[in-house]
Amino acid sequence: MPNAACPEEIDPFAATAHGLSEPDLMHAALRAAGPLVPMNFPAGGQVWIVTDAHLAREVLADPRIAKDPALAPPGWDRQRAGLEPTAAEQPCLTTLDGPEHATLRRAHAPLLNAKRIREQSDRIHAIARHLLAERATDRAPVDLMAGFTTSYPLTVLLDLLGIPLDHLDRAVGACTRMLSNKPGDQGRAIAALTELAAAGLHDDSQGLAAELRDRVPADTTNDQLRYHLFTLIFAGQLTTDAALGTLIAHTLAGGPHRTPADADNIDELVRDTLRTHPPAPFTLWRFTTTEIELAGIRLPARTPILVDIQGINANPTRTLAPDLTFGAGPHYCIGAHLAHLELRAVVTVLRTDFPHARLTVPFTELQQTSIGGLQGSRLTTLPVALHG
Repeated sequence: MPNAACPEEIDPFAATAHGLSEPDLMHAALRAAGPLVPMNFPAGGQVWIVTDAHLAREVLADPRIAKDPALAPPGWDRQRAGLEPTAAEQPCLTTLDGPEHATLRRAHAPLLNAKRIREQSDRIHAIARHLLAERATDRAPVDLMAGFTTSYPLTVLLDLLGIPLDHLDRAVGACTRMLSNKPGDQGRAIAALTELAAAGLHDDSQGLAAELRDRVPADTTNDQLRYHLFTLIFAGQLTTDAALGTLIAHTLAGGPHRTPADADNIDELVRDTLRTHPPAPFTLWRFTTTEIELAGIRLPARTPILVDIQGINANPTRTLAPDLTFGAGPHYCIGAHLAHLELRAVVTVLRTDFPHARLTVPFTELQQTSIGGLQGSRLTTLPVALHG
C-alpha cells in the first residue's frame, strides 16, 4: 500500500464560494504538494490527484487505468462519489475502455467532428442571437445565469439531435436536477432525459439522434441508445453552461465593445477562458486495473485517480503544449468542437448585435460557487444590460 500524508489544509471536495477575480489557491496548493497527491475522500478512503502535466498525459493514455465504475473501491458510497452505472450495467463512452470504447467512439465521433460542426455555425449563431434578443426585449438589465446559460446549449443540442424544442423546458428542469444533492433527484433527471431522447428516434427523424441510432453497434439496445443520447445532452449542456457565464463576464469586463468583432480575438478569449476556468476542474474518476507505479509511488489495483485539469492548465510554468480542458488520450471529449463553436457564437453575437452591452456590477463583485469535487464552479448571477 502507498504511504504518503494527505495535505490537511487542502480539501478539493468541499463546496466553495469565492469571487471570480480571486486567485485559485486550492489548485495552487495541490500543485505545490507534488505531482501525485493523496487525499482523503468523503465517499471513503484515499484517492490520488495528478497535478503534473506530463504525468497527467501518461495517466490519460495508460490502458492499465480504466474508467469503469465497477473498479471503484468496494466500500465507496457510490452516490456520494457521483459514480455512473458500471460498464456492464450501462455501457457508454464514459465507462468503457479499450476496443469496446473505440468501437462506440467511432459511431459518435463523425457526428461531432470539426467539419460537421462548422456546417452548423450559422444555425448556432442564429440560436444565440434569438435567445439573447428574447432577453433584451424590454431593455431592462437581465441576469443571464437565470436561464440563458442552461437553455442556450440545450436548444443547440436538441436542435442538432432532432428532438423537438417543445421538450426544452423538460430538458432544462432535468439538467438542473442533475446538480441537486436531494436523494433521488439525479435518478429522476436521468430518466427524464433518456425519455425525451426518444423523441429524436422516430422513423422520420432527421437529426443526429437518428444518425447515431444507425451507427452504433448492431447489438445496442434501445435503452442503451437512449442512455448514449442522455450523456450527449447532459455532458454537452454542462460543459457549455459552466463556461458560458465566465466567458460572458470576461467579454464584458472591459465595458461595451463598439468595434467590429474580430474572429481571432474571440477565439483567443474563448481558449483562454476555457483554459483558466475549465468546465470541470478534474477528470472523471479513473481506477487502476492492476498494481502500478506512478511518480515513484506503488498504487494497488482499484486505486481511484483524478487529474487536476484546472491546476495543470493554470500552472505558471506550463509550456505551450495543449491544455487539458477537454482531456487527452482515448477519452478526449468528442464535443470539444461543438463547445468551442457555441461559446464563440455567443461572444460574436454580443459584440455585433449588442455592442453597448455591459455588466451592471463591477467584475470584481461577481461570485461563483461549486458543490465541490468533480463539478466546476458556476457564477451565482450575471447581471447584464444588453442595450447599455
